Parts: sequence; C-alpha cells; structure tokens
Amino acid sequence: MPRSIFPMAIADISAFAKSVREQLEKLDRRPSHVEMLNLLSRAAGFRNYQHFRSVSTTAEVIENWNVAAEPEPVADEARVLKTLRVFDREGRLVRWPGKRSQQELCLWFLWSKIPRGRTFTEREIGEFLNTQHLFGDAALLRRDLFDLGLVQRKRDGSDYRRIEKKPPPELRLLLSRVGIARAEAA
Repeated sequence: MPRSIFPMAIADISAFAKSVREQLEKLDRRPSHVEMLNLLSRAAGFRNYQHFRSVSTTAEVIENWNVAAEPEPVADEARVLKTLRVFDREGRLVRWPGKRSQQELCLWFLWSKIPRGRTFTEREIGEFLNTQHLFGDAALLRRDLFDLGLVQRKRDGSDYRRIEKKPPPELRLLLSRVGIARAEAA
C-alpha cells in the first residue's frame, strides 16, 4: 500500500517546540509511532492526527478542484469615515473610540506604523505608541495590539515585535484618508 504524504506548515516553530516538549514531559515512557503522530498534530493546533489528515485531505481536494478564490472583500467606507473622526490632522489618535470595530481599525492603523522586523522593549513600544496618540494610555494600546494578535511579546512583557498579517481592506482606505488630511494641514 502506497504511503500518503501530508505536508504540515508550522506558523510559530517556537510555540510548536514548547508544546511538543510539554507533551513529552507528561509521558512516563517513549511514545509509540501513533502517539508521536498525535503529539505532533496537537502541537500544530489539531485535535489529533486524524483531524490533521482530514484537514490536509480536504485542502488537497479543494486544490485539485481548482475552485476559484473568493473575491477580495470591499472596504467598509462608513466604518472608515466614523473611525477617521478619532484622528487629528497629523494622523494621531486624539481619543479611543467606543466601538470595538473602530478600535480594531485603529489598532491596525498603529500596527501599520510599527517598523517590520524591529524588536522593542516595553518602554520603547510605549514611547513609540505615545508618538501616535494624544490620550496618554500607551498600556491600553500595547495590550490591545497583543490581544488582537498584531504584536508578539515574551511572557515577561519584553521584546515586542510586529506580527506580519494581511490587514483588513479598510486599513488602506484609512491610511489614504489620514494621509490626505495630513497633506491638507501642511
């Protein structure tokens, strides 16, 4: 019987390694082949090896069907216009919006300003965020950026780094509108 190959992509190798180590420490013996497959699958975020196989097989079937990709989502201009109200003409946040959807868009805006690949200490990220807002609560912004998964940090709260993700379509529109306001102010 031919052996099936199921490729696995690991988004965060460090978290994967920690999860494998923790699972191995719980065992009182060397894991069997099947136990090892389950252990690795759980570390990658699946329930077990069977779950991983079913997801891989489903992805393979969909790929073979040549299904057309879904159209790009369209930016919600009303959301952007409402969010734009919390920015001054220089592109800084003057207040924190009350609606979560607007808060998230503001967090994406801040994410776009964080330099790629740069590591910040907690103090440095706080100072950086203070240049981007006027309401004096860098800790709120720092925590929300982490909670939304836009930055990563070590457990002790040090070494903040931007996580590369695909932003929502509204971000491009917000950046352009803030840029227009900036140009008109100059």
